[in-house]
Amino acid sequence: MKASELRDKAPVELQKELLAMLKVQFGLRMQHATQQLTNHNQLRYVRRDIARIRTILGQKVKQS
Repeated sequence: MKASELRDKAPVELQKELLAMLKVQFGLRMQHATQQLTNHNQLRYVRRDIARIRTILGQKVKQS
């Protein structure tokens, strides 16, 4: 997900997106622990998307 797409969203939408990404991350971690995860790069992408969302959320909170 691109940062420009995230900046267009409202803080409420970003919160929902963050919760969804955290659930995805949990599922991937469980797959990794049980050795069912085939594409290990997914963990990296999800973690970075979570960081992007949190950064933009913080910026929006500071602005208002």
